Amino acid sequence: MRIKNNKILSLIMASLLAASAASGCSGTDKDKNNNSNNNTNNTPTKIDYKLADNIEDGAILHAWSWSFKTITESLEDIAAAGYTTIQTSPINACYVGGNGGMQLYGEGKWYYHYQPIDWTIGNYQLGTKDEFTEMCTKAHEYGIKIIVDVVPNHTVGNKDEVSENLINAVGGIDNLYHPNGTKNISSYSDRLQCTSYAMNSLYDVNTENPKFQDYFISYLNECIACGADGFRYDTAKHIALSDDPKADSSLENNFWERVTTEITNADKIFNYGEILQGDNERISDYISAIGHATASSYGYIIREGIKGKNLTASKMEDFSAGGSDSVVTWVESHDNYTGDGTNQSLSDKDIILGWAIICARAEGTPLFFDRPYGSTSNNMWGTINRIGAAGSDLYKNPTVVAVNRFRNAMVGENESFSNPNNNKSVLMIERGTKGCVIINSSTTSVSLSDVKVSLANGSYTNRVDNTSSYTVTNGTLSGTIPAQSVIVLYNDGYNELTKSAAVSADFETNVFYTDTYDFIIHCKDSSSATYSINGGTETSYTDGTKITIGNGSAANDTITVTLKAKNSAGATTTMTYYFTKKVSVANGAKIYFKKPSNWSNTVNAYIYDESGSTTLTVANWPGVAMKDEGNGLYSYEFTEGWSSALVIFNDGSNQLPAAMEPGYQLQDGMTYGE
Repeated sequence: MRIKNNKILSLIMASLLAASAASGCSGTDKDKNNNSNNNTNNTPTKIDYKLADNIEDGAILHAWSWSFKTITESLEDIAAAGYTTIQTSPINACYVGGNGGMQLYGEGKWYYHYQPIDWTIGNYQLGTKDEFTEMCTKAHEYGIKIIVDVVPNHTVGNKDEVSENLINAVGGIDNLYHPNGTKNISSYSDRLQCTSYAMNSLYDVNTENPKFQDYFISYLNECIACGADGFRYDTAKHIALSDDPKADSSLENNFWERVTTEITNADKIFNYGEILQGDNERISDYISAIGHATASSYGYIIREGIKGKNLTASKMEDFSAGGSDSVVTWVESHDNYTGDGTNQSLSDKDIILGWAIICARAEGTPLFFDRPYGSTSNNMWGTINRIGAAGSDLYKNPTVVAVNRFRNAMVGENESFSNPNNNKSVLMIERGTKGCVIINSSTTSVSLSDVKVSLANGSYTNRVDNTSSYTVTNGTLSGTIPAQSVIVLYNDGYNELTKSAAVSADFETNVFYTDTYDFIIHCKDSSSATYSINGGTETSYTDGTKITIGNGSAANDTITVTLKAKNSAGATTTMTYYFTKKVSVANGAKIYFKKPSNWSNTVNAYIYDESGSTTLTVANWPGVAMKDEGNGLYSYEFTEGWSSALVIFNDGSNQLPAAMEPGYQLQDGMTYGE
């Protein structure tokens, strides 16, 4: 869908965490060793996926905005794809915005879970505490660890939304924030501003307040008791280090010392901080204080190298993190995707090539950001655009999976980088004498000639396709690498697994205006497959089956369709799709808009329909003027019927929904507004 905007706005959002001193999960706190599979007290899965034991040694899947239930349903696929760890979005109680809408962007926002109102487990976007606990328990059965994204730096930017429990716990609302905590940062290079002023109008928590620290540590321990194995600290560089300027001379800058040492099993928990580099970020010092940090500059180097087809070995090897290798790496993060245009500049192929570089390495811990399902350069929020839904299937692309499994098999092996035949568009990463990964970023195939390698002499199958073969003779490798592709070569430690089943659905839109809606569902590489509607009876189906939804559903109902398929080894693949039934707007229908106080008194309704081959509108942008009903309320009455129209309200300068958002769905009698 084309979005009507005057410009593209960056989404620079922060995170929040409101922690509660509530008791832990039922049962005793288990000794959840971050360096083990954590399944001592669980029934192990019958399939040995040979995942790495340590978070550092494996790969992390960032299940961005997936619900706890969706993650639980997807665990077999995630294990089969070779991920050692899953990172959740923030699980804290959060601001309920957009009338509780569940779109990633539109009628709802993904970043509301980064706006804490309390630090307790569970929110309306991701699920309940019980669902989180179940997710952790089942993840451990597969040897998968869980990292929770936590947001201690700030709350929502509205004191009236903050929980009374939190306010009371910290000694009153004035003690919750730094003295200038409601004033926005004007200079990020000023360390006092950076660590004690508001960021993007999200109020800055007084993280040096001992009562807040106690409350937050209680929240972390509750997460650990429920099954968390580690934490990602959002906006970590906005929390003071011990020698930073003090916002309050009577308090010590000891937040990091306390939260990394006073939590349960502190020496076994994996901690890393989000340190976006630039403006005096002190990354080496944060690594020392927290344990690990993000390598955002390295991500930029990887992206530029792939796009420029220049993989100079020395550049690809340097993490640009002050000499430290205790870093979490990525090709892109959720901030990149939503804020700096990588959704348009990076193709799926680019992501795969970049991932092969960071995942094949011995050093650094790679994180795979999973984009929204069905997203494209023209539709960054995807065909489902739903918080809670699983994202793109790219996380289990054959090349991605092959490199993940390679990483798990290479634990303990040193890394070395080179450009075979001095070709800077080709990068080879060797791991000891056991294996190597070669990335060709060129748009043409590349022939390798007598490339010296550490691999033992013999024949090797490319583990990406398990078809093409390469031979090492007298310590040299020769062969051809197809354009923009990866070859993964190793024999020792290779784990042969049955190919995972795949499910999919063919639909043009997940919003429909007819009484019923038909679409085709698929299954592949499966011994059996079922579908269910709204959690009802599971019905067997075969590839190409047509199903019908919507019969008997009311307008604005959300309809779920869950597809499941088993492969011949009995492993299950699950995917849930979300659909919304809408009603057409008839001639004479009327809609209302409550104008924000800072808007002008001329309000327009831009009404458009892009469901067909051409865009239909009531009037060109900015639309048709609405009638002033008084007291800031405006109305528009339809003079013809519309089957699938959307509306954007504006005064010529401001607009709702905002830039990058689709318009509101039309509904007779509805009052819209912030």
